[in-house]
Amino acid sequence: MIEALLLVVAALVIGYSKTSIGGLSSISIAIFANLMPARESTAAILLLLITGDLVAVWHYRQHADWSLLRRLVPSVLPGLALGAAFLAVVDDTVLRRSIGALLLLTAALQLVLQWRSPDTSVVARSRPAALGTGLAAGFTTMTANAAGAVMTLYLVARGVEKRRFLGTGALFFFGVNLCKVPFSAGLGLFTAGTFQRTVLLVPFVLLGTWAGLHTARRLSQARFDQAVLAATVVSAVALVAR
Repeated sequence: MIEALLLVVAALVIGYSKTSIGGLSSISIAIFANLMPARESTAAILLLLITGDLVAVWHYRQHADWSLLRRLVPSVLPGLALGAAFLAVVDDTVLRRSIGALLLLTAALQLVLQWRSPDTSVVARSRPAALGTGLAAGFTTMTANAAGAVMTLYLVARGVEKRRFLGTGALFFFGVNLCKVPFSAGLGLFTAGTFQRTVLLVPFVLLGTWAGLHTARRLSQARFDQAVLAATVVSAVALVAR
């Protein structure tokens, strides 16, 4: 009973994070990993993430910044390949905790930069920053499903407006998660049990997206930036503690 309740909470958080405060989905990833075999949990949560992505893309697609996406996408696939290769030689737990610690450090740096100079977008707008973000997003999503935190830090640093933030992130993660499907299928991770569990949890993902849409409408730009940075810290802690 408790396990089922935790999975429902995880599904709600996934939906909520997709349409409002990104980064929180790492909490759901930690819940799934603790309740299911690691390989099976990766496939199950991927299907739920894609469900949330579909809703987010539908609602925010007109706000997506295609120029930003074109700057980020070229380095995502190399990041995915690098992450897959790194997983082959590094312990999974150590890797997740290292990524969590790195995200905490990056979030702290972002806060320091904002405190010392409110305009941190100059560095973030550079080509190397975009390439580095794409590479890091591909690497972290392959190794720990933590790309949401990487994108959050990049978009906040650029000073991206709330709806443009949500639209750009929605399309970015929808594409990235679709790219991961063939890898998971090839590894035989999509079992009958995985699909059954996904079908049962999809309604809760959709309920979470509904709640997220209402939250996003009510948040001011300043509160939105603060919330997504806080979610980044929470997701990093979840990775470290997982």
